[in-house]
Amino acid sequence: MSSPSLRPQTVLKHLAVMCGVAAVLGVVAAGLAIPFAGVAGIAAKETAEQMDSLPQEFEVDDMSQTTKIVDRKGNLITTLYDQNRVYRALDQISPNMSKALLAIEDYRFYQHGAMDLKGTLRALITNQASDSVQGGSSITQQLVKTTLVYSAKTEAERKAAIEKSTARKIRELRYAIALEEKHSKDWILERYLNAAYFGDGAYGVQAAAKHYFNVNASELNWQQSAMLAGMVKNPTGYDPTNYPDATIARRNVVIDRMAALKVVSRPEAEKLKDTSLGLNVQKQRNGCLGSSAEFFCDYVLKWLLKDPAFGETETDRLALIKSGGLTIKTTLDQRFQDAAQQSVEDHVYATDQAIGALAMVEPGTGRVRALAQSRPMGDNKKKGQSYLNYLVPKEKSGDSNGFQAGSTFKAFTLAAAIEQGFPLKQKVNSPEELTLNESTFAGCPGDGNRVGSHTFHNSTTSGMKDAYTGTRESVNTFYAQLFQLTGMCTPYKLAQKMGVKLTAPFGVSFKDGHVCKPSETGCGGAERVPTFTLGVVDVSPLEMAEAYATFGARGTHCDSVPVNEILDANDKLIKKYEPTCKQVMAKGTADAVNDILRGVMEPGGFGQNLALSVPSAGKTGTTQDNKSVWLMGYTPRLATASMIAGANSAGTPLSLNGQVVGGNYVYKAAGSTTAGPMWGGAMQVIDKYLKWVDFHEPDPSVIAGHTVDVPWVGGMTVEKATKVLRKAGFQVQVGPEAYSEYDKGLVAFTTPSGDAAEGSPITIYTSLGPEPKPEPKKKKKQPEEPKPPADDGKQKPRAAPEEPDFGWEWPTG
Repeated sequence: MSSPSLRPQTVLKHLAVMCGVAAVLGVVAAGLAIPFAGVAGIAAKETAEQMDSLPQEFEVDDMSQTTKIVDRKGNLITTLYDQNRVYRALDQISPNMSKALLAIEDYRFYQHGAMDLKGTLRALITNQASDSVQGGSSITQQLVKTTLVYSAKTEAERKAAIEKSTARKIRELRYAIALEEKHSKDWILERYLNAAYFGDGAYGVQAAAKHYFNVNASELNWQQSAMLAGMVKNPTGYDPTNYPDATIARRNVVIDRMAALKVVSRPEAEKLKDTSLGLNVQKQRNGCLGSSAEFFCDYVLKWLLKDPAFGETETDRLALIKSGGLTIKTTLDQRFQDAAQQSVEDHVYATDQAIGALAMVEPGTGRVRALAQSRPMGDNKKKGQSYLNYLVPKEKSGDSNGFQAGSTFKAFTLAAAIEQGFPLKQKVNSPEELTLNESTFAGCPGDGNRVGSHTFHNSTTSGMKDAYTGTRESVNTFYAQLFQLTGMCTPYKLAQKMGVKLTAPFGVSFKDGHVCKPSETGCGGAERVPTFTLGVVDVSPLEMAEAYATFGARGTHCDSVPVNEILDANDKLIKKYEPTCKQVMAKGTADAVNDILRGVMEPGGFGQNLALSVPSAGKTGTTQDNKSVWLMGYTPRLATASMIAGANSAGTPLSLNGQVVGGNYVYKAAGSTTAGPMWGGAMQVIDKYLKWVDFHEPDPSVIAGHTVDVPWVGGMTVEKATKVLRKAGFQVQVGPEAYSEYDKGLVAFTTPSGDAAEGSPITIYTSLGPEPKPEPKKKKKQPEEPKPPADDGKQKPRAAPEEPDFGWEWPTG
């Protein structure tokens, strides 16, 4: 009986198989440049032509790798990546892993060329005959496919890299041939093990080993290796975190395959199959959220995005940072960071209507050692979370305009006055209230004329004050007169040189109110006002820490920097960040400022309860309406800004008074009692890590200053005395009356007298005339002894009358 005729569909399938086989043979012939006379037919010819049209070279681009951000000691802060991958050389990968992978994916890898002809033909025939798609690709072909996928720059390129077609196989084979001609088998296997995706965000065997087992790739055992090798075929379907049963089944297939190939013995295989997966899953952090220093990390990332060394645009820079496998070695001291974060959280709760912040900068280098704030990173407002960075100024990619710094700004006026020769012991009458004309405060060139007046009030003490007592007691009227003496421009520009990001020359002009452009000279100065010395300018904690670090470094200002150096994926240096420093005031000036400010931290100062075991200095600050309070404390080795500011969830300023902050009711907020304890909570922990270094004693000539004679005007009219003193270059104010030898209404004396700093405020005391002689005391007439009443037997003895009180009390200050 003759055989039945073939069905049309079967014939077509067989023809397709024949064409497919011819195509493969054509590929081999074309790829190896063999005049394959036996390869006939149109399919083979077209395939050969298609092969010839492909590029003769194929490069495996550098793979995207995970970037590490570490602290100054190399401890991990966080990682950044597009693909979580850490490249490892073949000798850093367990041989178990290599053998397991080859057993299940390409056991003849070291014997065949770019293509396993046997496997490819088997897969091709099966695919053509059954309308399915089987594997059969060699490790080299798989590496080509993986490379084409991750290097695709468009959606069309990505689709072409994963399409199920013979054309794709031809491309892969041609590129595989190019790789095999250029590179060794070990080179190819190493890159495949690093390129492969192992599910759940893990790329490459090192990331997979760490993610699933918390071991290095060099430490993988047989069952771990078998599980990972089995996942390559279907990383999502065999993800053990979602499908553990399927993963075990697939792992055991790999183990059986290893036994069949005698990679392991059959008894050993059965023993391996009888084990659990043994997972120890570790989530790899990607970004700053949840890191050990969230907002320091945020600052580092945004700071690097502004560095053109890492690309022309911010997009290019971010791509390099997230894929370059860099090691970013930062300036962070994790011990300082932990102490700062703990103290911030202890004193200001995340959900409070207030923000607590600590910023620490090293004097002499500008290296940022810690940044901590009370609101953690995140978007859960009910938990007080926020992505706003309140620690860093907007100029350095912060998210807040800052908060007023209060009397901490007096230090800039103090330094400017010392630079100009103001004697530190010179007494200045500092009344409880003082009104000064704004026209008497000299501004910068181009600021224009000022009109009106401003009244200053003391919230602490009043009276005759010098630089030491006026600073220790933070006397506003003393500093108003000192600012009048220096003029507004010098302290303002000094603050800028010390790192405070003021608006000039980009502020609002006093001339006509328009917003200045960068090209306009002499424009701006919106913050140059008589109250500048009282800290009405919005600043960030980092700016203030940087500025006060200048005092600690004896007048040397260093730009704040959060990074020491950056290494590439091969640990080669890309860039080193050296301190950028400049002397902005005389060392003698800084020494004098330090000598005065250390009094704040000593008995009698507002920071006396915050003293450390090492020498320290500081300045408190409290703003109007108590919306923000500060303590700036520093040593020669570390400057720390402590700020607590009232603010709602959007960062809008609020008064701290009447709020509950850190679990405590705030009746009236102050720098010493509100921000001070938060500073102390951190610094008294860090104290033990700081070297004992003292401040330099100020030079006696700096303390004495530069003085000129003050004309004697006693006995003159107030009008004439004012003219004489102003002609001599002094500021004049009329003070209280006092008895003197001169007639009433004339000038009794001045303070200071004899000599004073040029331009100093001189207070005129008006005479009350000679002091009257005290009247002689009159003897008191003794009252007659009262006669006792007749004793009728009903009267009781009376107490003697009390003596009248002729004493008096001293008035309170």
